[in-house]
Amino acid sequence: MKTCVPRSLLAGLMLALTSVGFADRAPAAESEDALIDAVAAVEEAFTKAFNAAQPEALLELFAPEAELITEVGNLYRGREELKSAFTRFFEEFPGTKVGLDIESIRPLGANLAIEEGTRFLGTEDEILARVRYVAILTKQDDKWLLSSIREFDDTPAPTVTGRLEPLAWMVGDWVSESPELTVKIEYRWADEESFLIGKFVATAGDEVVMKSEQRIGWDATTNKVRSWMFDADGGFAQGYWTPLEEGWVIKSQATSPDGTIGFATVTISEVDENHFRMVGSDRIVGDDRLEDFELVVTKAPPTPAERAQTSFVPGGVDSKATTAAPAAPASPTAQPVSTPASPPKQ
Repeated sequence: MKTCVPRSLLAGLMLALTSVGFADRAPAAESEDALIDAVAAVEEAFTKAFNAAQPEALLELFAPEAELITEVGNLYRGREELKSAFTRFFEEFPGTKVGLDIESIRPLGANLAIEEGTRFLGTEDEILARVRYVAILTKQDDKWLLSSIREFDDTPAPTVTGRLEPLAWMVGDWVSESPELTVKIEYRWADEESFLIGKFVATAGDEVVMKSEQRIGWDATTNKVRSWMFDADGGFAQGYWTPLEEGWVIKSQATSPDGTIGFATVTISEVDENHFRMVGSDRIVGDDRLEDFELVVTKAPPTPAERAQTSFVPGGVDSKATTAAPAAPASPTAQPVSTPASPPKQ
């Protein structure tokens, strides 16, 4: 004979069992929340002690055997090494502050937690560096302590424009003049500022003897600035740029329309905002070695039309600006010391 159990009794029993289950799990959830809060409190104390430049207060947050591995691979193990590292940092970078962005805290049992996030180092007004970190915290004598911190560089990689920024001073119109040759140079940013575009026109009297176009960009395969030049007569050249304290050195190779190969080393250095110097050496074309050269290039004066756009007097445009003659080179040093037969290819 089957025993009939009222549905109301079954429903009540299921509700009771469910309630017991929730009651059993509730303390665990609260315990996990408390653990996360305790770990976050350690990081809050770390930030406060760091920004106050207090090495002793920082050490109280680390386990005796703790280790710190920086983003450049330096390892500090134990409280004595950590104290020395923090003290030296505060002496070398006074006033540096740290900010914190905790992304996750994952408990692994009751006495172990893994924390991940990003630290920001800088001043009150500017972030100077950012590092990602993974921290392991352990609970010792009812106190959460930092046992290991591993940092990773999180500074965004420079953009192509950022790589070319040290050459931004070249943007503008330039001229190099001698009795034999006049070379006009124009540099502009390409769209999106991913390349610098140069245009060269060399004239002897009224005759154009050479026209070239150049692109300067970033070669990610070699991690170098690289240039490509194309002549109107079909010749072309490429060069690799290496920064120096005083400027740039360019190792270039050129191919003439008839297939002759040439090599040169060109050094470019900024003299001031209106002049830069070019020095050519190790110039070989085919089997011939060419003479070295040195010249100073001058920023071209504004055209009458450009001066008319920027020259004003009370009540209207200065009419004299539209008829003034171009200014002479800023100084005698603007003249080439030794002018090559044609503009150097880069």
